[in-house]
Order: sequence, then structure tokens, then C-alpha cells
Amino acid sequence: MSAGLVSAAYIAASVLFILALGGLSNQESAKRAVWYGIVGMGVAMFATIFGPGVSNMFLILVAIAGGAVAGTYVAGKVQMTEMPQLVAALHSFVGLAAVFIGLNADVMLSTVNDLKASGISLQDADLTGFGEKLWKKDAVEIAILKVEVFLGIFIGAVTFTGSVVAFGKLAGKIDGKPTKLPGGHMLNAGALTACIILGLMYFSGSGVWTMVLVTLIAGFIGWHLIMGIGGADMPVVVSMLNSYSGWAAAAIGFTLGNDLLIVTGALVGSSGAILSYIMCKAMNRKFVNVILGGFGGTQGPAMDIEGEMVAIEAEGVAAALNDADSVIIVPGYGMAVAQAQQSVSELVRKLRAQGKTVRFGIHPVAGRLPGHMNVLLAEARVPYDIVLEMDEINDDFPSTDVAIVIGSNDIVNPAAQDDPNSPIAGMPVLEVWKAKQVFVSKRGQGTGYSGIENPLFFKENTRMFYGDAKASLDKLMPMID
Repeated sequence: MSAGLVSAAYIAASVLFILALGGLSNQESAKRAVWYGIVGMGVAMFATIFGPGVSNMFLILVAIAGGAVAGTYVAGKVQMTEMPQLVAALHSFVGLAAVFIGLNADVMLSTVNDLKASGISLQDADLTGFGEKLWKKDAVEIAILKVEVFLGIFIGAVTFTGSVVAFGKLAGKIDGKPTKLPGGHMLNAGALTACIILGLMYFSGSGVWTMVLVTLIAGFIGWHLIMGIGGADMPVVVSMLNSYSGWAAAAIGFTLGNDLLIVTGALVGSSGAILSYIMCKAMNRKFVNVILGGFGGTQGPAMDIEGEMVAIEAEGVAAALNDADSVIIVPGYGMAVAQAQQSVSELVRKLRAQGKTVRFGIHPVAGRLPGHMNVLLAEARVPYDIVLEMDEINDDFPSTDVAIVIGSNDIVNPAAQDDPNSPIAGMPVLEVWKAKQVFVSKRGQGTGYSGIENPLFFKENTRMFYGDAKASLDKLMPMID
């Protein structure tokens, strides 16, 4: 392909990526948006592989085939409940790629400098692609290139180790509680200072060993930073790491002189940052506090919880639903774990067939990934128009006959409003306790992902519907008439 065709393909791919992001703003256009992204990536890969100056075609095609097989295998095995940790794991690959490309760029730069020092001409050096671009750079451009390499390696290493830790916490392989080494923030600040000093040494010609050390130290920063963030903040962490991976890709795009990589990285980086801000706002948390402080501790003793948890059987829940005119369902991660979305969809179908008003209330951080619940409900063919965001439905609970909480905990916790000493104080929550009756489908009496007790379970109008969510709903279904 000629350079002109490659540029045209890159423009087309950029437009498709923008359309993909725009289409993901609502459920009805999301499927089409995903296809925009797939086609855009296909166009980008084809133009890059068959563009001018590309060599070692066989190795590239082997790598693509291997990645395609691995991706297909993993995608086929991963359940929807495991999607958050899969996303975190994939972020780590982007970070690692940025590190390798940055180190390779410096090695290539050293090779080009050695060839120039030997007095050989560009034609005799037989350089193509990136090597030819390096040959033609002047001293100022080389200095800028080194800044790009440093940023790509630093951000990439932080993203890689941070994503690995996020994966471990989401998968339950690492304790979800915030953990820091002695020194905490000062340790991170010292490591950052060391990276900056090594970067300045690299700019002044100290060699690639400085970037190897930056890789190791930045990797430590990523590990320590995410280890210090608690489980309740994981939705923010996932979107934050998504942003990091985008900025790492953008930095490497500048290094390689690849305009599409710059555009794509900027799109991912900015959209991830915006999503992180939205998540923090939904949790009444400051972004800097999430990144530096982990899930906040209490400011004093927690309020005493009065009352007791009262269990109810399927017959009681069915009777209340049969008598109700309006129902709001609040799904959470427990629904995903139980894979109960199909049963929920069937329950909704039966209730609506009776003429009852049934809607869903979705908290922005429900589940362990933004949009997790929306995807599950769409998979179960729940109508889009009855799936409402927290701000759209919160005022309707006082006029609702029955609220059903399925596997949610922290996002329906009244302590966020009533207990100023609670770690989630001030966090916007779904006010399910204002409904006439509340049924909580839950496996047992344990706390949520944040480890905070929920006073909702002890309120007079709340009944605990214990058991696996899918099994409980399936038992309930025949009694709905």
C-alpha cells in the first residue's frame, strides 16, 4: 500500500473508532458501535501491516495468528461474571507492549547512531520503516523522541503491574483490602522522583540501562499504588487503568510516528479519564483520593444498627409481588455470580404480563465494571426502556410497592446517608428502603465487597430472601400468577 492509501485508511479507522465510542452511549446502539470498532481495528491492522517500510511479514502474521487463537480461546471461556478481571488483564498487555516498544526504540536509535558514526550512507545502511525515520531525525527531534520513550515506558510499566494487581483483586486471588508498605505515599513519591532523575540521565545520554531501571521502579509504583486501593474502588481503578493504557499507547504512537496510534490512544485515554471521573462522582469520591488513598477509613465509630434480619420464603415474596402494582429491581454483582439474569428476565416478563409496572434501577458502579449490569440485562433481552439509571429512578421508591435487591449491597446501603463515620458516607445510593416492601436476595449474611455492614437488612420493611439468586427466582416463578 502507498503512504496515501495508508493515511486514508487511518482516517477511516479513526472515524470508525469515534463512531464506536459515540454508539456505546446507549444500549440500543451499542451492538452496532461494537461492530464499528471491530471494522475500524481491522482496517487499521491491514493498513499498518501492508504499509510501506514493513518487513518480517511472516513473523508478524504468525504473531497475529497466535494472538487471534489465544483471544478466541479466552473469550470463549470467560463468563460475564469474569469480564471485569478480563478487562484488567487486557490492560496489562497494552502496558507491557508500550514498555517493549519503548526499549526497542532506544535499541534501534543506538543502532542508527552507530551506523552514522561509521560514516555509512542511508542507502548503504539499508534501513526502512522506523529505522529510516530515526536516521532522518535531527538533534531536537531525537531529544523529543527520548521524552516520548520515557513516558511510554513509565506509563506502560505502571499500567502493566497495576492491571495485574487489579486482575488479582477482582478475581479474588489477592485480598481486596487496601495494603501498603511502610512509608505509604512517601514511598511512591520517592519512586517517582527516582524515575524522573533516571529520565533526566537518559535525556543526557546515560544509556538504555536508565530505562530498564525506570521499568522496574515504575512497575513497583503500579503494584504498590493498586495494592493500596480497596475493593469498593475497583470500578474506578479499572476505568483509570483503561485511561493509563490509552496514554501509554499515545506516547508510543508519537515514538513510532504512527498517527492512528496517537489518535486511538488519546481516545482511550480521555474516555477512560472521563469515565473515572463519572465513577468517582457516583461514589462521592475524589479521584486523587481514590488513587492515593485507597478506600477511605472511618472517621469515628460506626452507628449502632438496631433491629434484626428477618428471613422470608418464596411464598411470601410471591404473595407480595402478586399484590403489588409497581416493582423496582436493583441488580448487583450477586446476580452476575449466580448467572440469574435470564431468571430475572422471565420474572419481569410474567409480572408485566399481569399489567404491573416493573423497572430496573442501575447504580453507576453496580457490579465490578461500569455498565456490567446493563450488559447482563441486555444479554437476557430485558427491554431497554425499563432499565433506568439511579438519578432517573431514585425519586420513585416512595411510591413503589416492592423493591427487589438482587445481589447488591453497598449501592443500597443507607449508611451512606445516615452515618457520617461510614467509609461510604456521602456516596449516592439507590434509596430502596423508601419502598413499601423490600426483598433482598442474598446468599448469606455477609457484607459486600467493601466489607461494610448494611443497615438496610435490619429495617422493618426489609425481608431477607436467602439463597442462590437464580435458584431462588426459579423457585419463585411458578407462584407468580
